[in-house]
Amino acid sequence: MSTLLEIKSSVLRQVQVCPSFRRRTEEEPASSSTEVPEPTAGAWKPGDGVEFFAQMRLILKKGESRQGLPCPEVLLRSSSPAPTEPMDPSRGLRALTQEEVEMLYEEALYTVLYRAGTMGPDQVDDQGALLSYLQQVFGTSPEEHAEAMERVKKAKAPTYALKVSVMRAKNLLAKDPNGFSDPYCMLGILPASGTLREPGPHKEQRFSFRKGSKRGGPLPAKCIQVTEVKSSTLNPVWKEHFLFEIEDVSTDQLHLDIWDHDDDVSLVEACRKLNEVIGLKGMSRYFKQIVKSARTNGTAGPTEDHTDDFLGCLNIPIREVPVAGEDRWFKLEPRSSASRVQGDCQLVLKLITTQRDTSMSQRGRSGFLSYLLLLSRLLQFEHQAEEPNSSSWRGELSGPAATVLCLHGAQSNLSALQLAVLHWQVSSRHHQTRTLDYGYLLGLLEDMQAHWEEAASLPQEQEEGLADSFSAFSEFGLRLLRQLRDYFPATNSTAVYRLELLLKCLGKLQLFQPSFEICPFETELNMDIAAALKRGNREWFDKLLNSQSPREQPGPQRLAGLVKLADTVYEDLQSCYGIYASLFHSIIKIDFFTLTFRQLERLVAEEAWVLTEELSPKMTLEVASGLFELYLTLADIQCFWSSIPGRDSRSLALAGIHAPFLPAVKLWLQVLRDQARWRLQGAVDVDTLEPMDSSSKHSSSAATASLCFSHIQELWARLAWPDPAQAQGLGTQLSQDLCEAALFYTELLRKKVDTQPGAAGEAVSEPLCVVLNDVELLRKAAGQALRGLAWPEGAPGLEGVLPRPLLSCMQALDEDLQREARTVTAHLTSKMVGDIRKYVQHISLSPDSIQNEEAMAPLLKYLDEKLALLNASLVKENLSRVLEALWELLLQAILQALGANRDMSADFYGRFHFTLEALVNFFHAEGQGLPLESLRDGSYKRLEEELRLHQCSTRECIEQYYLDKLKQRSLEHNRFGRLSVRCHYEAAEQRLVVEVLHAADLLPLDANGLSDPFVIVELGPPHLFPLVRSQRTQVKSRTLHPVYDELFYFSVPAEACRRRGACVLFTVMDHDWLSTNDFAGEAALGLGSIGGVARPQVGGSARAGQPVTLHLRRPRAQVRSALRMLEGRNNKEAQEFVKRLKELEKYMEADP
Repeated sequence: MSTLLEIKSSVLRQVQVCPSFRRRTEEEPASSSTEVPEPTAGAWKPGDGVEFFAQMRLILKKGESRQGLPCPEVLLRSSSPAPTEPMDPSRGLRALTQEEVEMLYEEALYTVLYRAGTMGPDQVDDQGALLSYLQQVFGTSPEEHAEAMERVKKAKAPTYALKVSVMRAKNLLAKDPNGFSDPYCMLGILPASGTLREPGPHKEQRFSFRKGSKRGGPLPAKCIQVTEVKSSTLNPVWKEHFLFEIEDVSTDQLHLDIWDHDDDVSLVEACRKLNEVIGLKGMSRYFKQIVKSARTNGTAGPTEDHTDDFLGCLNIPIREVPVAGEDRWFKLEPRSSASRVQGDCQLVLKLITTQRDTSMSQRGRSGFLSYLLLLSRLLQFEHQAEEPNSSSWRGELSGPAATVLCLHGAQSNLSALQLAVLHWQVSSRHHQTRTLDYGYLLGLLEDMQAHWEEAASLPQEQEEGLADSFSAFSEFGLRLLRQLRDYFPATNSTAVYRLELLLKCLGKLQLFQPSFEICPFETELNMDIAAALKRGNREWFDKLLNSQSPREQPGPQRLAGLVKLADTVYEDLQSCYGIYASLFHSIIKIDFFTLTFRQLERLVAEEAWVLTEELSPKMTLEVASGLFELYLTLADIQCFWSSIPGRDSRSLALAGIHAPFLPAVKLWLQVLRDQARWRLQGAVDVDTLEPMDSSSKHSSSAATASLCFSHIQELWARLAWPDPAQAQGLGTQLSQDLCEAALFYTELLRKKVDTQPGAAGEAVSEPLCVVLNDVELLRKAAGQALRGLAWPEGAPGLEGVLPRPLLSCMQALDEDLQREARTVTAHLTSKMVGDIRKYVQHISLSPDSIQNEEAMAPLLKYLDEKLALLNASLVKENLSRVLEALWELLLQAILQALGANRDMSADFYGRFHFTLEALVNFFHAEGQGLPLESLRDGSYKRLEEELRLHQCSTRECIEQYYLDKLKQRSLEHNRFGRLSVRCHYEAAEQRLVVEVLHAADLLPLDANGLSDPFVIVELGPPHLFPLVRSQRTQVKSRTLHPVYDELFYFSVPAEACRRRGACVLFTVMDHDWLSTNDFAGEAALGLGSIGGVARPQVGGSARAGQPVTLHLRRPRAQVRSALRMLEGRNNKEAQEFVKRLKELEKYMEADP
């Protein structure tokens, strides 16, 4: 036990140099009692602190979700249907009167009964099915349906016409010498009589328009139309439009010829075209043209036939034209079997009516208006029948509905642009009465935009109707955007997608704005959207304020509501940034996040300023807690803005908001200090000092303490106090409170373990192991928490550098906890001291006949068993501590054994040397235990030196004494002063020349503050220089900087100077006339390195060497170890050497 106390005392002497939190606490008058100081009651009831830290955990959890910028994947948590949008029947198209309904029904029946053309594969060809469907749509009774049918059948049939657009042709035959043709088209309607021919023996020949035909009788084609001639091309583009009246839809045909136009040219002109001839075929055509021109004497008669060359023809029966019209390529046909043609021609055909005998037509209602009313009627019926309550309906019409609309649109001669406009007008109006899918509406706008670019104009009346629909839809969309959070919540992916489509629809409306002669928008639409968003933000905030923190309530009651309001605003800003901002910016170029953040941040700041001014005079613990939580949210809002690149929080309304919260924060941190102590007290009270589970080696109270400190660190990080000076004050106080709480916990643990009953004979105490692990876990947790309490110091370039007060606090706490860990380690290993001494004594008493391994086997077995228990019970850091303590105990025990057994045999010391090396390997454990540097340091060096010296001869020990002096380095160069000397060896004279030059900064050893120094010069070791006596300088009175400049000669052989340990020793003494001389310091200079010994002198320059400055010192432990070894020897040489040194040591007893 005495050895353990010696170790503890040496450790405590080193630790007591530094101030500690424990000593600071002990010096307080109130803590002079042995009882643990009780924490004062704080804002919460004096309990175990669980409720307080649970509340703090909720605050921290709230902050965890606010780390970094929000991601859309995190915010979009639901894919449920979007909220229902408002429906207003009054925003649809005007309701029809009964008479208008009957007229519209008659119009629809007329369209079906007098249809013309071929029905498509997706259309309903059954007339009865179409009529039955219309009867359902209009809800007419059989009698009403029969009457309407009778009226329609009595009406006059419509007049039909065929719209033909000749677009282009491709791959035509080349008829001109230059390899091209000059094509044009001739087209017209052939009645049924023109298509029939009597069979005959001649070749089959189709009808064709013949330019300048000499046949008698009128041409069989009526209304013949001709396109322009496209010169020198085989792929002409015409894009010309024609209208032909149709007499009989079932029998009439459209006929089209394509000809190569040939101008009459003279022989001279034909010759001029020689350079345009291409290929052999072109050359042949060229010669034919020359012959033709020569035969006509260079002119062409007016009646010359076949001037133009035939390129192909088309015959299209009218009845085969699709109802919806068609746009297709037709392959050109020959006019006879002998004709050779090639190529295709693109035509756009549409069969329309020009006169309709219906009531709506008679009253001047255009087909455009009739189609609009009919589409509205069908859309309402289809939506109600398909999905009456769905907002995802995309306007999919049934087969009968699509067929009826196709028939009516074609018969009314509505263009693709007009149809697109009509579908948009009706669907956008219908959407405001019964919600449709925005993707469907966007598709209608895109379709209309595509056709708008082609047609580029509408009649004024129709454009006004379109402008009205745009205004109505934009007004409806703005109303939805004002209530953005209600109809398009950011957590609902379905609603967000609907918002994206709505914004795209509004963006499309902006594209149409420059195209209107009558602008539907008074201002830019995006300006209206921004205004609607601002108004919506204010309405949302006011509603939230009135429900959660109405101004009529007293301040303390409003505080909790304002905290909730600020939290809601923060979540809303997250949604704005993560979800809404990208949509608004990418689609309609509005910075929605900045707009919303500036507005809401200003509104929240106004409420916070007003409330803090009201509550400052009424500061209570409850109010401080609420204000603290409110400030954290406000700081999070500022931090959110600052975390976005390019944003500066100094321009915010919340800038400087921290100032009125400072008193509340200080009071709340005081509450935190008290509650932390209560929490630690409660945790230790219920702690059983057993490991929590199989995977941990610490107890429950350490886990609680670690969690408390972690919460404090997280809380400080969230607080992020912006004022550096105030932050330093808060951080310093909080760090001191945390350190005191940590030491408070260790005091509680010490008291707890003192009350634990120890098992008799138990060498390894499990409660002590748990306590040691608890202290180590606390040390790490407290250190990490303190590092997290850093505050900004305001100096540039100091990021990551801990403030000096915090660093001092950390170091002091770490030293206290390290000391506590060493104390517990000492208690833990104290029961092993007796056993270790017993096993070391066994080694020392083992006879020489026993092998070294057998002698130390019991010690290794004992250590192996105990360390196995310690390894299972301790964490790695604590196991290292215990290993270090056990290692020191073993070294001290072996040193004591050596001290108790002097002048033993070489085998005795060899056995302990073997034991020492075996223990080094045991404790190193192939790198798993203590590092070799640590094992071979400190007491090990002393022990190894003693073992080595015990095995040396007397002269070897004396040489080691001088070698140690040469190796010794002064740790404090200026404490004992300096001595300047110059040495060299004169080989010719075989003598060593030593010149003592001067000394400086010697110790003042006299009462007058000065000294009377002189220097003793001697050579050693004595057995190397047996005939050489020491010499001395003169005494220099009353000085600390004496100048000697004295030469001393020593007649010694050079070989002796080169021996191991050979040196010149300078001893500086203070001469006293009435008492013993005082020792001032000494220095040694090895002879092997001086000039003349290491290398011969050249040219006799004996005094050419450079002066050497030696730092004076006192002999240290490693020097005295050799001296102690010589003391235990009984031979004469050793005793005489020790006697001479003893006399010198008398002068050193007073160590200044």
